[in-house]
Amino acid sequence: MLAVIQTGGKQYIVREGQELNVELLTQEPGSDLLLDALLIFEEDGSDAKVGTPTVSGAKVETKVLEHGRAKKVSVIKYKPKVRYRRNVGHRQPFTKIKIEKISA
Repeated sequence: MLAVIQTGGKQYIVREGQELNVELLTQEPGSDLLLDALLIFEEDGSDAKVGTPTVSGAKVETKVLEHGRAKKVSVIKYKPKVRYRRNVGHRQPFTKIKIEKISA
């Protein structure tokens, strides 16, 4: 069974046992998190439940594994003929979660 969840302004297609990185959450590592499902469907496409905006009674149980920061992205600005160069790095914070159970 697959589900579509929304967290951090983004939507993700998830299945049970999957680990993924989402935008930084305030929960402590090791704590449980309950998310609403926007869409639930079987992998073969036989059964699909579409929410308006969420499926009533459908929950996705997740566990917060860790917090971290992504690899550095270099942002370079350059303007010719005026001796302007700027190199700035950015590391986006994330939370790693594991999908425990999808209940319809």
